[in-house]
Amino acid sequence: MFRKPHQPIAQGSSRILAKITLLPLALGATVAQAAEPEEATLPTVTIKAESRESGGAPEVGARHRISNAPAALPSAVTAITSDDVDSTNVGRDISNVFRRVPGVLANNIDQGETGNGFRMRGFATQGTHGADTAVYVDGVPQNIPSSQSGAGHGPVFLEWLAPDMIGHIDVIKGPISALYGDQNRAGAVGITTKRGGASTPSSVGFSVERYGLRRASLVLSNQFEGFESLLIGDVFRNDGYRYASSTERNNLFWKLSAERGGGLYSLRLSHYEADFAAAGYLALADLERGLDPRSTQFNNPGFGSGKRNTLVFNRAPANGEEGWYLTAYAEQLERTRGINASATQHTVGYDDRKIFGGRLAQNFVFGEQASLIVGAELRRDKGDALRQIYLNREPTDNYVNNQELDLLAYGLFAQAQYRPVSSLKLLGGLRYDRFDYDIGNRKLPAASTRYEGGVFTPKIGAVWSVAPKLDLFANVAQGFRSPAAEQISGSGSTGPLGAVGGLISRVSPTKVRSYDLGFTAVPVEGWTTSGAVYYTLNEDEIVVQPDGSYKSVGETTRKGFELETRYQFSAALSVYASYGRIMEAKANNPAPNAGAKLSVPKNQFKAGVQYRARLGQGQLTLNADAYLINGIPYYVGTPQTQERTMLVYTRYDVRATYDWKRMQFSLYATLQPHRFGTEIAYGSSSGLLLSPVPRYAFGATVRYFF
Repeated sequence: MFRKPHQPIAQGSSRILAKITLLPLALGATVAQAAEPEEATLPTVTIKAESRESGGAPEVGARHRISNAPAALPSAVTAITSDDVDSTNVGRDISNVFRRVPGVLANNIDQGETGNGFRMRGFATQGTHGADTAVYVDGVPQNIPSSQSGAGHGPVFLEWLAPDMIGHIDVIKGPISALYGDQNRAGAVGITTKRGGASTPSSVGFSVERYGLRRASLVLSNQFEGFESLLIGDVFRNDGYRYASSTERNNLFWKLSAERGGGLYSLRLSHYEADFAAAGYLALADLERGLDPRSTQFNNPGFGSGKRNTLVFNRAPANGEEGWYLTAYAEQLERTRGINASATQHTVGYDDRKIFGGRLAQNFVFGEQASLIVGAELRRDKGDALRQIYLNREPTDNYVNNQELDLLAYGLFAQAQYRPVSSLKLLGGLRYDRFDYDIGNRKLPAASTRYEGGVFTPKIGAVWSVAPKLDLFANVAQGFRSPAAEQISGSGSTGPLGAVGGLISRVSPTKVRSYDLGFTAVPVEGWTTSGAVYYTLNEDEIVVQPDGSYKSVGETTRKGFELETRYQFSAALSVYASYGRIMEAKANNPAPNAGAKLSVPKNQFKAGVQYRARLGQGQLTLNADAYLINGIPYYVGTPQTQERTMLVYTRYDVRATYDWKRMQFSLYATLQPHRFGTEIAYGSSSGLLLSPVPRYAFGATVRYFF
């Protein structure tokens, strides 16, 4: 639907040969458009497809390919291209790139650099910061286990990504792919960064937005002696809508790519650093009584900082999908986050982690009939994770927890595809993952322990072409989440280091079983519609017990469906719309004095339009998007069992971009008109706590290409 700003307008809507390229590291985690070949991709696989410049659901026929690309999975998949990113109001939050994905709720938590709230299919409520969805960038897992500077186990920190770095994204619904491991319960997200050379022009850009956002970016793209180089610098400053909130962020990114000896290689280095202050949450009751929505909680803002350095090496075959794949990475992560607990007190979380890992796989392809990919991966995460009480911004001797972690995770995987007849493709996958942990509990030394555990997760699926313009797909798959260090080695109540006592829990990895049934159809030329219905059973939910230990207490269920339609009226005009409904999301055996419903939206509506035309000597692109969520339950009271419903939240984005010679000018606005409506809220015993958002914001960007 959306086209790169300096591409000519296509004439008509004739069929084309679209190229699908695969991300090597995630081994089929990303599909890229032929107009924008991404670096470190598997070689191209040619299919017949309708002409389209944006992402969206896979085309009819794409799922039948013998390919490890996400578009070939028997699952609901949405692709986001770099053109889609360019036409989106990203603004303060990189999570906005997911705004158009059906059924996905993605937003910054608005408490500084605290992680990205990616939620879908009834998983990952507000406080989990993206857990339960496996997120990879260039094949490197982004979920941080047992984090104390984010929120719990498996949060995702994507603030180091700038829009200029993103080449392609795939959102895979459900745990169908065996190529993704820990946290692949609601599904997986594969992000490919751009490559240098002819596919990415050099540029310099500047943006300003209401409430003090300033951004400058420099893109230097070169090609020399068979190498492609891409260097990106991004400087971000944001005063914030709320008083006493601010962010200072610097990102540096360099990627070198080359084809040598039948292989496609890439080396990527990235550096991120940030400092922030956060205004905290406000009570809805206070806002309704007239409290200024820009106020700071307790008049005592939170604070924090972050630093992340990453080195990634990729190898994939240069011709065809058959061959071997290699990924290796090393990362240093430091994060601090102080959460205000009163007018004088903060709880300060801290992570200091060194992460090393890699993956090696071999893909065997047997013509157009079958394929088999087998591989192994390993990840080691070593460092400190703690939460400490600060009084008047000075550390005290009291800790919530303090752990020295040495977390080793490794796994084996296999995924096979077979076409017994031309209209039917079968897929089967299997993973075995194991966890060897060494946990040193400084707060309660008696709870220091070693942990060993493993988990099998099988997957099966099928695609059937009922007619040339109609595909049906179905799958049954299991996914898992590793146990958190705090679940294994309990820290008890707040206190000093070296205290007596401590509990050790022998919990197993949490598994889910997911069932999907869906379709993709082309009723008439230019019109694509798709949908899926799902049922997910969380087989062994882990909860904390009154004595501070953890154990599996039973099941949670999630049921829902998602529908999407896209129509290309002409080369200039296209529209999309989607509806996602969660019919049930509940704990089957809720804890005592707790509500059964999960705090996820009942309804999500999304719609948008793009118009593109020549204007004078340049090209004008207009985008408008609408977004609505409602029906999010929460509980109040003591005990916290009185059910309430959060306020309706609506958002409207408009954007106008004009490309003239080497210049690009953009004006954009975001409207959030519902009074006190926000995506950033959670229920407490005293009522709803939320982070207010501005009723409207507007900004401008100017970019020069060279």
